[in-house]
Amino acid sequence: MNVVIIEDEKPSARLLERKLNAIGVEVNMKLHSVEDSIQWFVNNPEPDLIFLDIQLSDGLSLEIFETVKIVAPVIFTTAYDEYAIQAFKLNSIDYLLKPIDKNELSFAVNKFKSNFQNENKEVNLSEIKKLISNNSKEYKKRFTVNVGTSIKIFNTIDIACFYSQDKTSFLLTNSGRSYILDSSLDKIYDTLDPEVFFKVNRKYVLNINEIKDIINYSNSRLKVNLNTPTEDDIIVARDRVKAFKNWLS
Repeated sequence: MNVVIIEDEKPSARLLERKLNAIGVEVNMKLHSVEDSIQWFVNNPEPDLIFLDIQLSDGLSLEIFETVKIVAPVIFTTAYDEYAIQAFKLNSIDYLLKPIDKNELSFAVNKFKSNFQNENKEVNLSEIKKLISNNSKEYKKRFTVNVGTSIKIFNTIDIACFYSQDKTSFLLTNSGRSYILDSSLDKIYDTLDPEVFFKVNRKYVLNINEIKDIINYSNSRLKVNLNTPTEDDIIVARDRVKAFKNWLS
C-alpha cells in the first residue's frame, strides 16, 4: 500500500508514521507544505491513501486539490474539531482529531482496506470549503495562570510570546514577566489567532504586534527581536521562513 502523509509539523508527521508502522502500514512519503505537495503529485503517481492535515504552514491543504487532480482516498487529520466531523466523513474515508488515537487510526485504516482500496473517492472541494467558512474558529482572547494562591488573567494583546523551556510552556508578557502554563506549546498555538501569532520554531510563538525588527541570519534563516527582550535569540527555522514572510505580509 502506497501511503503519503501531508503534515507541516515534522514531529507530528513522524509520530503518525510510527503509529502507522505499529499497525503494519508503511509510509512512502511525508510532505510538509502545499508547494512541496503540488510539486510531488505532479511528478509522481497517486498514492493509494493520503493522510492530510487541513492547515499547512503555507495555506489550506485543499489548495493542492485545486492545482492537481487527485482522486486518491483521504483521511483528514487536524487539531480543529470545529470543522464539522460528520460532513468531512462524507468527503473522505475518515476524520481523525489530533492527538490521533491509535485505535481510531487502526479503525480508519481497516475501513479503507475493507471499503475503499479498490475505488476512488474524490474529495468534494466546494463542500469542504463551505464547511470551513461556516465554522470559523473562536480564538482564545485571554489566559489564566496560577500564581501562589492567586489567579492572574492576561489578555493575548498583552502577551509578547509563548515559549517552551525544559518541557514546560510559558507566556511572556510585554512587561517582561514570564508565567508557567499547563498546556504544551502546540496545544496553546492551536488556540491562537493565526493572524496575530506565529510559531517560528519548536520553542517560540510570537505576537506580530511585539516584533521590533527582523535580521537576516545564517543559513537563510531570520533572527527576530521583540520589544520585550527574551533570554534566547529567536531564530526562524529555515523550513518556516517562507511561511513567516507570508504571515508578515
